[in-house]
Amino acid sequence: MQLDPDEMTPVINRIKRAQGQLAGVLRMLEEGRECEDVVTQLAAVSKALDRAGFAIVASGLQQCLTSGADEFDVKKMEKLFLSLA
Repeated sequence: MQLDPDEMTPVINRIKRAQGQLAGVLRMLEEGRECEDVVTQLAAVSKALDRAGFAIVASGLQQCLTSGADEFDVKKMEKLFLSLA
C-alpha cells in the first residue's frame, strides 16, 4: 500500500520538527546542560516521533478500510502498531 503524499504532509512536518528538537538535545549535551532539561527535551522528541508513526499507521489502516481491500492483513497492521509501543 502506498501512502498518500498529501496526507503525509503533516507527518513530514512533525518529523522535521522532531529533527530540530533532536539537534537541540545534542547541543544541550555538548554544552553540559542539566540532566532534567535534556531528558525533558528527549521525551518531547520521542513523543513527536511516536505520534508521527501512529499517524502513518492510522492513514494506512484508513486506506485499507475505505478501499475495501480484500488483502487487508490484520496481523500485519497489529504488528505495525505494536512496533511503536
